[in-house]
Amino acid sequence: MLVKTLAESLPQRAYTATQVLDNEAEISLSQQIALVALMERAGHACFRFMQENYPHVSKIFVLCGKGNNGGDGFVIARLAQELGIHATVYLTTDKDSLVAESKAAFDLLLNTNATIIFQSELQLTTRFLQENDFDLVVDALFGIGFKGKLPPHYIDIIHAVNAYQATVISVDIPSGVDATTGYVATTAMIADVTVTFIVCKQGLLTGMAAQYVGQLYLADLGIGAQFQQAVDSSVEIQGQNNIPEKPQRHASSHKGDIGLLLTVGGNKGMPGAIRLSSESALRSGAALVAVCCHQENYSIVLNGRPELMLAPDDSDQLIKSQFYQKAKVLLCGPGLGNNTWSVALFNQVMASEKNCVIDADALHLLAKNFQYKDDWVLTPHPGEAAALLQCTVADIEKDRFKAVRNISQQYGGICILKGAGSLISDGKTVWINTSGNSGMATGGMGDVLSGIISALIMQSLTPVDAARLAVFIHGRSADIIATKQGKIGLLASDLFPEIQLLIN
Repeated sequence: MLVKTLAESLPQRAYTATQVLDNEAEISLSQQIALVALMERAGHACFRFMQENYPHVSKIFVLCGKGNNGGDGFVIARLAQELGIHATVYLTTDKDSLVAESKAAFDLLLNTNATIIFQSELQLTTRFLQENDFDLVVDALFGIGFKGKLPPHYIDIIHAVNAYQATVISVDIPSGVDATTGYVATTAMIADVTVTFIVCKQGLLTGMAAQYVGQLYLADLGIGAQFQQAVDSSVEIQGQNNIPEKPQRHASSHKGDIGLLLTVGGNKGMPGAIRLSSESALRSGAALVAVCCHQENYSIVLNGRPELMLAPDDSDQLIKSQFYQKAKVLLCGPGLGNNTWSVALFNQVMASEKNCVIDADALHLLAKNFQYKDDWVLTPHPGEAAALLQCTVADIEKDRFKAVRNISQQYGGICILKGAGSLISDGKTVWINTSGNSGMATGGMGDVLSGIISALIMQSLTPVDAARLAVFIHGRSADIIATKQGKIGLLASDLFPEIQLLIN
């Protein structure tokens, strides 16, 4: 079976574990493929990937559980042994506890010279792995049916493997990761590569899972297209091949067509955030940008960027000004703070009927002063999302898909839940973004994103398309820079040149 990178597999929808578990057998049988044969296909796909990418491997260690995921591991071990790659299988259950298809695969494995070790015979340690000098570890402990906390003896196994310096390939999903949410309750296998089957599981692409999945590949086992035709999903994966169209600049366009953006924020001592979001909007195509910030920050905000204009910093004067009257879009929140000055400006923005992008401190004010609007874009990170939903950050990370939908449904408009695998939702559909990297974990990145969103809305994109395109461009800009220079030391303002190139 052909194994593709995630990017090569797009466009693609993503599915919950329940959707896959409830439908894979029926769809497989509709294509006249028995479940045992489907297991063979999965094992062959993983083994072929291993051969193509790690051709010099001579000794592999295969961790197998009692379910079908373990069965996939048995197939991999058998194929390896048949081709002269010595396979050692570590089985965490007794033979009689194996599910039917897995037991059939185990019986075939017994016809080879593979070494089989039962957990009851040996407590796995990092030292054991080192002494045997395995080239590669195959993780087939838990499949997509896993959720919750790992039992202690499995935690010990995973810790032993994670401490061992060898390539790890996880079969379908890294053991310990919730395939639906990406949440890791205790610990999980840290894979270099995950080869997932049939369709993408949504939990592999966001949140805590990013630390464990490694490079993600998809083997559809010959039934992926049929599965997507038969099973609906409200979760879409977005990449280079399926993002909204970029805005076009016509030969006769002038700055009045595009209009003015008013950015509101930058309280005392916090000039950087509003400057970053305002300049980001300029680089993303906003024709005119006026900044409403505390007057003590005027010189810092304008320094080196004369294209920015200054709006009154008093809320009463602001609403009477030409900047407010002419503004096509309002961006509120970067560096806004939380005092009398902040609240007055926030209330003016809330009273407006203009398109709004609400970010940073304004989200905390919104959490305390509920409003509902159909056409705004909210851009919380997990802490801000927790404030909006009156829960903990841990609650958000336990199910990011539920959180992003709930915020959009409760507050209206579009919600972007930032973080690894940022999610965008209109309350019904969720789009998982695939660009971006850990180098973006630095101050000001969210401010840059809010500026891109605002500029794209000004250029006639709908709020949802603006949000989706902005999140992708934001992450892609960081990916380009990381490829050239590395992730560590990446600054939010470094993105500006790449943003401009990508917009064009």
